[in-house]
Amino acid sequence: MSLLNRFRKGLEKTRNFISEGIRQLQVALGHYDEEMLDELEMLLVQADLGVPAATQVMDRVRAAIRSERNDREDFVHARLAAAVQEILGPKRELRLAPDRLNILLLVGVNGSGKTTTAGKLALRYGREGKRVLLAAADTFRAAAIEQLEVWSERSGAPMIRHATGADPAAVVFDAISAARARSADVLIVDTAGRLQTKQNLMAELAKIRRIIGREAPDALCQTLLTLDATTGQNALSQARLFSEAAEVNGLILTKLDGNSKGGIAVAVAWTLPEIPILLAGLGEGAEDLMDFDPEAFARSLLPEPRNG
Repeated sequence: MSLLNRFRKGLEKTRNFISEGIRQLQVALGHYDEEMLDELEMLLVQADLGVPAATQVMDRVRAAIRSERNDREDFVHARLAAAVQEILGPKRELRLAPDRLNILLLVGVNGSGKTTTAGKLALRYGREGKRVLLAAADTFRAAAIEQLEVWSERSGAPMIRHATGADPAAVVFDAISAARARSADVLIVDTAGRLQTKQNLMAELAKIRRIIGREAPDALCQTLLTLDATTGQNALSQARLFSEAAEVNGLILTKLDGNSKGGIAVAVAWTLPEIPILLAGLGEGAEDLMDFDPEAFARSLLPEPRNG
C-alpha cells in the first residue's frame, strides 16, 4: 500500500465527514459561491482545524479564486489542500544520531498513547537492527509498567523497571547505565502522564533531564509529546502545557483513525509551528505508526476528485 493510500485509510473517518458536508453543500454546477465558501469554512472548523487555522486556509482559498478567477470545485479543493499543507510545513522526520546513544523521552497525558508509542518505536528500531532499551519511568501506574513489559517482550527490547511509586529519575539513571553497558543505540523512556500541576510537571521533567545531562552528556536526547487526536481541542491545551513545561522537540499524533476530527493536526501545527509533527498513529498495528507526511495528510483530508 502506498504512503498516500495508508494516510487515506487512516483518515477515512475525517475524510468521510468532510465529504458528506461538501455533498450537502450541493455545489452549484461544480462551482463555489461565497455562501458555500462560508459553509466550507465552518465545516473545517467542525473537523477540528480550529477557527484560526480554518480562517487562514479559507483566506488563501478565496485569494486564489480571485487571482485565478476560478471557483470550480476541483480548483477550490486543490487550493484548500495546498493551504493545509502550508500550515503543516515541510516534512520532518525523527532522526537518530548514528554514532552515539539516542534517548527518546516520551511525554504526554495518560491515555494519549504514550506507552503504546514507546513500544511501537522499540519494535520499529529493533526491526532496523538497532539495539533498543526501554525504561518504565511512569512509576505512578502499575498498568503502565505492565503494558510496557508486554511491548518489551514483543519487541525483544530489554526493559528497566523499578517498583510502582519509585522515583522516575532513578529509573532513568539505571536505564542509562544499562544502555551504556549494553552499547544500546536507542533508549526509549516512558514518563508519567499524571502530574497535577504545571509546576510538578516541570520539576519532574527537569529532574529527569538533569540526570540525562549528567549521566549521558554526549547522548542525543529528544523529547517527544504524544497527543491523542480524538480529544480534539483538548490536545491543543496539552500541547501548550507541555511545550511550556519542557523543551519539546517533536509531536506524535496518535489515534488519527479514531474519529472524524483529524483536522486537529492542522490546529496543532498552526498553534505551535515551531514544533514539528514527526509521527502519526493511523491504526492499532505497530506498522501504523508512520512518519508524518504533510502532503499525504492534506490530500487525504479531502474526497477523491470527481474525475478520479
